[in-house]
Amino acid sequence: MAPAPQAAAVASPEAADRLLRAAVRHSAGRVAALLACAAAAAAAAVALPAVLGRTLDLLLAGDPQAQRWLLLAAALIGAGAALDATTAWLGGTTGARSTAWVRRRCVGRLLATEPRHGAGFSAGDLGTRLTVNAADTGTAPVTCATGVASLLTPVGGLVGLFLIDVWTAAAFLLGVPLLILLLRAFARGTAATVGAYQEVQGRIAGRLVEALAGARTVAAAGTAARERARILAPLTELDAEGRQTWRLYGRAVARTGVLMPLLATVVLAVGGLRLADGHLTVGALLAASRYAVLAGGVGAVTGALSALVRSRTAARRTAALLDLPAVPHGTRALPPDGPGTLELCRVGVRRDGLLLLHDVDLVVPGGTTTAVVGRSGAGKSLLAAVAGRLTDPDEGVVLLDGVPLHTLEPGRLRREVGYAFERPALFGGTVEEALAFGAHRPPAAELRAAAGAADAHGFVTRLPHGYTTPLADAPMSGGEAQRLGLARCFAHAGRLLILDDATSSLDTVTERRVSRALTRQVRPGTRLVVAHRVSSAARADLVVWLDGGRVRAVAPHAELWRDPAYRAAFADAPEPGAHAEKGEER
Repeated sequence: MAPAPQAAAVASPEAADRLLRAAVRHSAGRVAALLACAAAAAAAAVALPAVLGRTLDLLLAGDPQAQRWLLLAAALIGAGAALDATTAWLGGTTGARSTAWVRRRCVGRLLATEPRHGAGFSAGDLGTRLTVNAADTGTAPVTCATGVASLLTPVGGLVGLFLIDVWTAAAFLLGVPLLILLLRAFARGTAATVGAYQEVQGRIAGRLVEALAGARTVAAAGTAARERARILAPLTELDAEGRQTWRLYGRAVARTGVLMPLLATVVLAVGGLRLADGHLTVGALLAASRYAVLAGGVGAVTGALSALVRSRTAARRTAALLDLPAVPHGTRALPPDGPGTLELCRVGVRRDGLLLLHDVDLVVPGGTTTAVVGRSGAGKSLLAAVAGRLTDPDEGVVLLDGVPLHTLEPGRLRREVGYAFERPALFGGTVEEALAFGAHRPPAAELRAAAGAADAHGFVTRLPHGYTTPLADAPMSGGEAQRLGLARCFAHAGRLLILDDATSSLDTVTERRVSRALTRQVRPGTRLVVAHRVSSAARADLVVWLDGGRVRAVAPHAELWRDPAYRAAFADAPEPGAHAEKGEER
């Protein structure tokens, strides 16, 4: 398999356009209704000047039909107001629906890719992409519909001018090329500035999240002022890009704001001359003046163009999440009575061009407990990730009971392979929900039994509401959180359990009790334990000794312990030897 790509800051313009088109298709029905309402409102606005002009001529002539035309004008005004209100409502709901769809797709892809791919984005940057940028992307369907409809009014105004008098229309057309050049320059300048602004937003958010995560360290070091300065340092860039955006927008609005009244004045002047020559009636001149204003509404396209540029720029940032490769899965199932035999066949893993695991050939017999040991950087956690398919190897294959992991149906894989980590993330509103989090929800009795096996039942029952205590009201030490993570793993135990340094925050006595329970109280199966303590390795049936990404030896701990190099792998362990255990919960 190919090495993992680096997380791209932005996707290609083509990828952004594909996302925007998909968002429009997703809300096609609502977009069509929105376009229809906006088009109908534009039609009413275009028809109104002609009706008003005709009404004025009839009134001046004393024709009794003027009253009927007055009622028609009132109806057009009322219809326009109702259609504008409907357009605003459809725009709001469609934008919210499209934004939710974009966010669901991005979050789904983040969760469907390997964890290491998502880790290429900082938490703050991800938050910005999924909130501000996704919201800007989600407005694209509405902007497209209203933008198309907004062109109907000026085009209709121009057509109306031609129908009334070709000379008034010709006078207006003199300024159209200049208007097109203004809009084109605005779109080009805005795209670069908006992109830079959004990138700086993500940087500030990333620094803020980093500082909040390390708030205790910052407080202990007394560097709050320095951190504040670091977080806010990009504000000068943000200010510059924001000012440039508004400068470009203001310049475009000002120029079109000057050009359009000038064109309308020219149209009125030409219309006045045509009136004096008897080629236009007073009502026709009134209609021509109104159509000149409508045709001048091309300048209002600046706002729609600005919104579309912002949506497209934001789509490049959100589409970068969709470019992350999803983990492919098969549809196979594991043998129903398999013992949980794990095999790694010539497995190699690369990161940034470096081979971190080299030709790993390993068989972990079903039903055994195997410890993985080695110095820091030897590849222990990477081996654990490959063993349960949290990441795929770049070379070789991993099998569970003879079935390649990549061919398994994902739900069955996650029911049979469980993980416990050094720093478990606890999800759910209550302690019980945190324990139940997984591919299926075990019964309450099994959750409590798992908590007992992880030596967590005692401190949970001392919480204000026991297992129903909200997680936010359950302050826990690192060891207590780790025990809940173990309990969750035990409750969902399948044929293979992988413990990646999952007992590092436990004191030695608790760690011994948990290890004993793992073999006696948890569903029988295979255990792969990343171990840093000599005691953990000593209790395992087999030890896999990793050194520099290679398997140096596989044997019982007692046999390996005779090798000084093996003993040196535990030089930084919490205890000095296999029989002199000490430690305390952090």
